Amino acid sequence: MKTILLFFQILLIQSLLSGVHAQVTGSDKLHIVIIGAHPDDPDKAGGTAYKWAQMGHDVLMVSLTNGDAGHQSIKAPELARIRREEARRAGEVIGVRYITLDNHDGQLMPTYKNRLEVIRIIREHKADIVIFPRPYDYHPDHRYAGTLVLDAAYMVTVPTIVPKVPHLEKNPMFLFQSDGFVHPEPFKADVCIDIDDVIEKKMDMYHQHTSQMYEWLPFNRGNLNEVPASDQERRAWLGKTRKSGSNADPYRDKLIEIYGQERGSNIQYCEAFQDSGYGARLTKENMTYYFPFLKKK
Repeated sequence: MKTILLFFQILLIQSLLSGVHAQVTGSDKLHIVIIGAHPDDPDKAGGTAYKWAQMGHDVLMVSLTNGDAGHQSIKAPELARIRREEARRAGEVIGVRYITLDNHDGQLMPTYKNRLEVIRIIREHKADIVIFPRPYDYHPDHRYAGTLVLDAAYMVTVPTIVPKVPHLEKNPMFLFQSDGFVHPEPFKADVCIDIDDVIEKKMDMYHQHTSQMYEWLPFNRGNLNEVPASDQERRAWLGKTRKSGSNADPYRDKLIEIYGQERGSNIQYCEAFQDSGYGARLTKENMTYYFPFLKKK
């Protein structure tokens, strides 16, 4: 009798858990490509990526360079190897694939060759959504990553371009990641995703990028002496210093619009995206299709 009761208890628990993050299959599965210039750049959308992955959607993170210039002492070939492994582990944290291309860090250019590579990646992944940086930034690699994706946006539907990879019959939705730059125009959020429940997972992703979070970036910013020695202390320090990049306050009005007054007023961390206008358009009607975790329970 006890065995039978235990069996039904297990079934009940499994049923409840599956209701929290129902797994999608077949035509309901979204294909998302998150593109950045360097390993760790795609992690900026890590909270939203994790929410998609939890529901069974297909997420690919892509760094257009190998990151081989981002360190004060490690030589380029070894750094490229390290950063590729760091990116792979970051993807593993949330259960997604994370790849790095072999373009040199600091040398990314919006060439035709690189455009074709971006087109190929978007097509091979059959992308429904492409997330990428705006082409306004202090770092040339970030700017040109944005330009490359914008240049690829329409071309992914043209059969004679990269003819060996089947073209997309429907143009994906191309969404800008948030940034704080105001020239030539400031970022404007069209959708904001509450990531309070997954912020620690996002920090766990950043934690995998040891060469950046605890070595290069602190060195470059002049606070290397503040980095703790032990892994546990470093992770705690990272949480205190890095979470501000997901601060929800600048997007409070949009959060209230999406989540309602009570919840929207209390969200601490979010990720915001802007419709670039270069592909399928984001609307109030299709928002819960592309961001299914926004559906009211």
